[in-house]
Amino acid sequence: MIMLFLGTSFLASDIDLWKSSTLNKILQRGELRIGLDPGYMPFEMKDKNGRLIGYDIDMAKKMAKDMGVKLKIVPTDWDGIIAGLLTDKFDIIMSGMTITQQRNLKISFSNPHIILGQTLLLNKSLEGKILSAKDLDKKGYKIVTKLGVTGEIAARKFFKKAEIQTFERITDAISEVLNGKADAVIYDKPYNGIFLANKGKGQLIHLDTPLTYEPLGWAIKKGDADFMNWLNNFLRQIQEDKVVGFSDKIYKKWFVETKWLNRVQ
Repeated sequence: MIMLFLGTSFLASDIDLWKSSTLNKILQRGELRIGLDPGYMPFEMKDKNGRLIGYDIDMAKKMAKDMGVKLKIVPTDWDGIIAGLLTDKFDIIMSGMTITQQRNLKISFSNPHIILGQTLLLNKSLEGKILSAKDLDKKGYKIVTKLGVTGEIAARKFFKKAEIQTFERITDAISEVLNGKADAVIYDKPYNGIFLANKGKGQLIHLDTPLTYEPLGWAIKKGDADFMNWLNNFLRQIQEDKVVGFSDKIYKKWFVETKWLNRVQ
């Protein structure tokens, strides 16, 4: 009798947890809502017609398809994106977010879906003068980055003597370097590499050895084991299934090939 009662109790508890799971709510609603901050090449950006495209967009479409639901994208400024998740404006953050211990205190992360690091783009006038990040850590040098991202954390960690300035948008930070008002910008390696091959060609120098190790993950509210279990299984399937090769295909599409640049210029 006691064992039967305990078994029934655990079953009821599991049912209650499932009812409160974000995954269950998505299925009941018939819609997956993702939060992201447009303007982060090649993860999420607007094409010439104002449509959102990019690595995270393709991943979100695949995720919604496998859930059997519609996809709703909720553009959100970066400095309010965690608050947006916690106040239920969307179900998941899919916006090139680095897994950090500080963020992990507020939200939970899936297993990493991609690994990157912070690198430096220098004004071309510094060619031959600055050979490593250490060479920049001197008074008189100015380093810029985007406010509130891991680039800012890295800038303040590695550069104690140089001046650090942050901007709301990474494009504004890079403009400071292009215009000679700053010496270097620190930001994610994929973005820096793409910018150098495009608008920064002949104007910037890329110190492409990463200063940091940064795994990116999808973020959800804490305490949702069912949703987290689904996400990690989904990720494992698309990464390991070499027949379909979805993960490899979209990585090549957005990080190796550059055809998509014509859609955003």
